[in-house]
Amino acid sequence: MMKEGMELTEIPRVSTITRENFVKNYVRKQKPVVIEHLTEDWPAYKKWDLDYIREIAGEKTVPLYDDRPISAALKFNEAHLKMKMADYIDLLQTKPTNYRIFLYHLLKEVPSLQKDFKFPDLGLRFLKQLPTLFFGGENSKVFMHYDIDYANILHFHFHGKKQCILFPPSQSKFLYKVPYALITREDIDFTNPDFKNFPTLKKARGYITNLNHGETLYMPEGYWHQMTYLTPGFSMSLRATSRNITNFSKALYNLGFMRYFDNYMRKLRGQKWIDYKNEQAIVNTHKKNNIKI
Repeated sequence: MMKEGMELTEIPRVSTITRENFVKNYVRKQKPVVIEHLTEDWPAYKKWDLDYIREIAGEKTVPLYDDRPISAALKFNEAHLKMKMADYIDLLQTKPTNYRIFLYHLLKEVPSLQKDFKFPDLGLRFLKQLPTLFFGGENSKVFMHYDIDYANILHFHFHGKKQCILFPPSQSKFLYKVPYALITREDIDFTNPDFKNFPTLKKARGYITNLNHGETLYMPEGYWHQMTYLTPGFSMSLRATSRNITNFSKALYNLGFMRYFDNYMRKLRGQKWIDYKNEQAIVNTHKKNNIKI
């Protein structure tokens, strides 16, 4: 449990798991779990580290993102900087940096990597697209968010250690969700929350774990997640379609309307739109929880 009263329970861990057990106890119940040895028969388990990625993909130009506040000057998920992969990994291994890579199709750029993993037989309907990779430097963080497509996600970590904080969708009403977005307010520190300005965080009930090299985190549909790289490292995600028809409908809304509407309003109203959304995150959350400030 975290200090200052944030209610975070350790995510359950299993060494290995059968398809039947995984579906019955985690997918159907929409509960997270860490599987410690799922990847040990993958070539990636022994091969994948930052030095190996530099060796085989060092000349690739990669999109980078830092922790600057969301700005009307940038489109939805627009990169902040681009750099050669080799230079980026040198940066990761030299000093802490806020620059991250996310949703990067490295396995498409370097096809030989596709031989290093396999889709696990766990009863999920995986999207048969190539998985995406995520990289980060020591102490870099990903904003608390949920994924636009409400996918069931298997998140595999490589090289070092990564902290993961999760909240189920039922806790959204406490988290200061920004309207027309997939994030909470960016000024919330979920490892040391400000209960004076964000009092409903005291009511939120979530999960926490640290992922080590080769470990797999299952994140159910629509789960909020914040990732902190405790050391430089990278992760890979496999996505499976929503099983819940309501979540599938929400995914279609997000993909077909929400992101385009938000980009349009950023262009039309600029920073006033961003400020309005952040204000409404507080107004809406406090209204739902009958809080007057």
